[in-house]
Amino acid sequence: MSKSPIYWNSAIKYLSKKDKVMKKLIYKYKDKTLTTRKDIFYSLCKSIIGQQISVAAANSVFKKFKKLCNGKINPSVVKKISFQKLKNCGLSRQKTKGIKELSIKFIDKSFNPKLLKNMDDEEAIVYLSNLRQIGRWSAEMILLFTLNRQNIWPVQDIGLLRAISNNYKKKYLPPKKFVSFLKMKFSPYCSVATWYLWRSIDDEPIQY
Repeated sequence: MSKSPIYWNSAIKYLSKKDKVMKKLIYKYKDKTLTTRKDIFYSLCKSIIGQQISVAAANSVFKKFKKLCNGKINPSVVKKISFQKLKNCGLSRQKTKGIKELSIKFIDKSFNPKLLKNMDDEEAIVYLSNLRQIGRWSAEMILLFTLNRQNIWPVQDIGLLRAISNNYKKKYLPPKKFVSFLKMKFSPYCSVATWYLWRSIDDEPIQY
């Protein structure tokens, strides 16, 4: 893992001034920060595995997947593993297809992660979403956790919406208008606000 993003200290000062709830969360959870593995293939595999299942279930499947790869999660290793062996880790047929196709696209360079560097957030989300099993939410997780983009506000994320409801005393689901209001309030540091809101409902920081 790398150190915290270069914008982190500026972000927590900004958010603390802008919002009382955020100030409280920043003070409470000052032990850790957002980090990155800087390994987009690893993160994409983890994101695909984690879709539409609980954190505990995702961790269990990923552990089996990692063991199958002998701890080396990279395109050439994954490409050589049979479809059935991948599926036996607990992956659905669609997720298995997604991970297999991902390994091929990395190897034949039909997907080039280096291009993301020069794309804005929305362009990068569209590019990532061309991959099988990668929709907007998964693309946003990559931008936030792997590329450490600073202004990601994943409004499809159930955890984020639940954290907003809990911390701002709103019903679940929180009103879209209020979620949009928070986005404006927290910009240009929505990624940091998202991370702290997640921490408020899961004491162990999420990492893709």
